[in-house]
Amino acid sequence: MQKERPNILWFCTDQQRFDTIHALGNPHINTPNLDRLVAEGVAFTHAFCQSPICTPSRASFLTGRYPGNVRGCMNGNEKWGEGAPLVTALLADSGYDCGLSGKFHLAGAHGREEPRPEEDGYRVFHWSHDPQDRYPSGHAYADWLSAQGYALRDLREDPSSIPPELHQTTWCTDRAIEFLSEKRRKGPWLMSINVFDPHAPFDPPQEYRDRYDSSKMPSPPFRQSDIATQALIPGDFQNESRPPQEFNAQEVIASYYAMIELIDENVGRLLTALEETGQRENTVIIFTSDHGEMLGDHGLLLKGCRFYEGLVRVPLIISWPGHFPLREEPESEESPEDSGSGEEEEGPLQDAQTGALEEASPAAPAGFVSDALVELVDIAPTLLELAGLPVPLRMQGLSLLPILSGEAPPHQHRDFVRCEYYRALNPDVPGRNQYEGSYATMYRDGRYKIVVHHGHEQGELYDLEKDPDEFENLWNDSDYAGLRFDLMRRNFDALAFAVDPGPPQVTPF
Repeated sequence: MQKERPNILWFCTDQQRFDTIHALGNPHINTPNLDRLVAEGVAFTHAFCQSPICTPSRASFLTGRYPGNVRGCMNGNEKWGEGAPLVTALLADSGYDCGLSGKFHLAGAHGREEPRPEEDGYRVFHWSHDPQDRYPSGHAYADWLSAQGYALRDLREDPSSIPPELHQTTWCTDRAIEFLSEKRRKGPWLMSINVFDPHAPFDPPQEYRDRYDSSKMPSPPFRQSDIATQALIPGDFQNESRPPQEFNAQEVIASYYAMIELIDENVGRLLTALEETGQRENTVIIFTSDHGEMLGDHGLLLKGCRFYEGLVRVPLIISWPGHFPLREEPESEESPEDSGSGEEEEGPLQDAQTGALEEASPAAPAGFVSDALVELVDIAPTLLELAGLPVPLRMQGLSLLPILSGEAPPHQHRDFVRCEYYRALNPDVPGRNQYEGSYATMYRDGRYKIVVHHGHEQGELYDLEKDPDEFENLWNDSDYAGLRFDLMRRNFDALAFAVDPGPPQVTPF
């Protein structure tokens, strides 16, 4: 029996690093609803963004292509360059009803309403780039607050006193619940929930901040030598390294975790709404973030032109109970993080004519952790395949559906992942004339990471097996000269193969 195409609930936070979920190994944070998604789905512990800064990352995962191929490399662009179709538009063209609440950020805001693409696929569009009072028009969150009798400007005078029910994270979720509860809809829907948190300035409601004792927060990995090391690494957009105590790193971490707990509670509200409307069984939930946050690692804060794990590695959970059975494998060196259970079952099959998912045999218990190397660029083709749609030839992501359905080895997806930073700050934006417009690329396999700062002699090379916190830069170590050459060659190959040659042209004969 052929099943209906699933609804898609896509929750994307802003600047949330990978190690911020209790069920995936962080004992300091409280995330019961994300833990539930982990228990009811598939969690990818090694998911990487394609740029460590907002716009290029979002341009990438919304198109399934690398940032450099869609001319979406800069924060602060005047408008989206229409470099490739957005996956939401492709889904809308096939009959999906699409909505958005929160950020979009394919173009710059900077005190103005962000111009929408020519075709983004969204019927419902509640735009709120961030919860600041700096948009003269078009800011749906500020307009909603005004309708409730509040002024965003007044609330922002003391962000910690903003009631959780008036917070932008809650507002985004409220709009999503309204959308998924619409009763006259025909066909499947997609809802993008793009909250601003846990982005700086690290200002959760006070009641959430009070749940975290800063003295009990972990200290970020830092060595005094980091200050000199960071001064040598090229790049034009990263704050200077300082001892973490100088910026009260544990206080920052406590506030950051508190913001994520508020996000988690709203994820719980969405789960409840799906259950109360009878839609949980036919709704795929994706939880991820656009990039990470340094959070004091190596004495650094925020995002920038670095490629440390905390900045380029993000959460990725995909949950659809009963539809993503995964085989159980015995623990081994090849699958150390495998937490799946249950006997192997046949997964969902695709109809050869329509591509729609058919009824699968009874699913094995969900709750599976994969340490496969995956990229956010893989989300778009995954969604298209879930919707029974063909993946465009020029889409560069690799669908995760074979892993999700148990039809592929659960701990192998890519041999390497890559990340780009190409002049990521638009120099035409006021206040940015000090930036050189640096270019850098990262290549990471299962053990090694190399970062090439193009146009500079200094680079980075880390053995993540021996040095998971990335303290020992082996770039200039003569013992690793051969490895550095080999990884640079691989990085160059990956860079070349990622170039889009354009649409195929048929030459008449």
